[in-house]
Amino acid sequence: MTTATTVSARDIPRTPGIRARTVNDAELRASLDVLGSLPADAWSRPTACTGWAVRDMAAHEIGQCEELAKPWLMFSRIRRARTRHPELGALDGHNESQIEDRADLPPERLVHELAKHGPRGVHSLGRTPRPLRRRLRTSLVFPQEGRALPEDSMEYLNSVLLVRDLWMHRIDISDATGAELVLDGHDREILQQVLLDLALGWTGPPCLLELSGPIGGRYRIGGEGPPAVTLRA
Repeated sequence: MTTATTVSARDIPRTPGIRARTVNDAELRASLDVLGSLPADAWSRPTACTGWAVRDMAAHEIGQCEELAKPWLMFSRIRRARTRHPELGALDGHNESQIEDRADLPPERLVHELAKHGPRGVHSLGRTPRPLRRRLRTSLVFPQEGRALPEDSMEYLNSVLLVRDLWMHRIDISDATGAELVLDGHDREILQQVLLDLALGWTGPPCLLELSGPIGGRYRIGGEGPPAVTLRA
């Protein structure tokens, strides 16, 4: 555990757009390090995401980054999924389209594609003015998922969710393959945004969350008064 200080999760500041680019850059490098270290037989291993092997997860990550710089690709994939995957919602169908676009690429090419499209996508995040990013609603594209977000805006999607997606899939790939999971300061920032969202939606009694490991800490979740329970992980 890094510190004995208890932090109120509700007081964690939301990652601003200008900082999000730095955090995205750091996570992209970490993701490339993991994918670049995988042996050939690791790419077909199943992950915690039902139906996805490691290579599918990598293709999804490439598609996410690619769409940041070329947003029209997202809409074309959504339209295609309506025909190919009518049983799926907009987001899940769109994700399957991302995977299908690179279904035939070998592992080394997938790593190359992420190294190519990742930086372009991250660098494109600041092109849309922040006031417009705050007004644009994610639910206009993904109705069900967008309305369930803590903040239904493209600003939240760009500054918080995109890097969280890369981060959680790096963890998924590490779990599936046994690749070393290296954690540093940028991981703590991503984790704290998860805790902020948890606190904003918390309806239970106050609790103390104690997280171990290199990015751990003590976080208060819930309202005033002594914690009713202490959770340790």
